[in-house]
Amino acid sequence: MTYRVTGLRHAEFAPYFTMSDDELLDHRARRLLADTEPGFPCRVSLRDAGEGEEVLLVNFTSHPVETPFRSSYAIYVRKGATAPAEYRDEPPPFFGHRNLSLRAFDEEGMLETAMLVAPGEADEAIRTLFDRSEVAYIHAHFAAYGCFAARIDRDGDA
Repeated sequence: MTYRVTGLRHAEFAPYFTMSDDELLDHRARRLLADTEPGFPCRVSLRDAGEGEEVLLVNFTSHPVETPFRSSYAIYVRKGATAPAEYRDEPPPFFGHRNLSLRAFDEEGMLETAMLVAPGEADEAIRTLFDRSEVAYIHAHFAAYGCFAARIDRDGDA
């Protein structure tokens, strides 16, 4: 079994980058400059913004399902990130230095199980969760802040 971690599509966030700061406020969003690295993980490129790089902080519905597990929260998107990153059979590097919460869902978007994962342990935990046939996909969240990090899908058999 292999898996795929995919960044979000930039097109969904592109209009925000043309808005004024006041317009962003109307959309529950903020323009910021990254002042530390790591610290501003982009959900399109699946990497941390560099110090001084412009990012948007936006509310994003990461789990748009019609179940009690529908979810939205704040995420960062880098201005220069235009193509969604994709990692096959390995976690993105920005998982490597963070504690994660991995939430495993079935086809209907109902939570099947979850795991807390220490830095560097994501690959093994993802494989363990996908060993369960009822798990259709996994959402990774940064454990400390609780924000959505990335979606992880099955990618066939190895």
